[in-house]
Amino acid sequence: MAHNQGPEQTPDPAGNTQMFRAFVDEEAPRRQGGVQQPATSSGPRVGVIVGVVVAIVVIAAVVWLAVG
Repeated sequence: MAHNQGPEQTPDPAGNTQMFRAFVDEEAPRRQGGVQQPATSSGPRVGVIVGVVVAIVVIAAVVWLAVG
């Protein structure tokens, strides 16, 4: 069997599948309980909309100058 002990003599969670799953399940509440990250919406972002509008205005100005 592989040596699954680290320098602190704690079991290595990668030692076997059951230990790894227990480690992952143990870590999940810690990550959620800390600083909450802002929720991201799946809808369009204001920056993208503004960028598209600016691009359309620039293209329209270039076409207007080329034609006029």
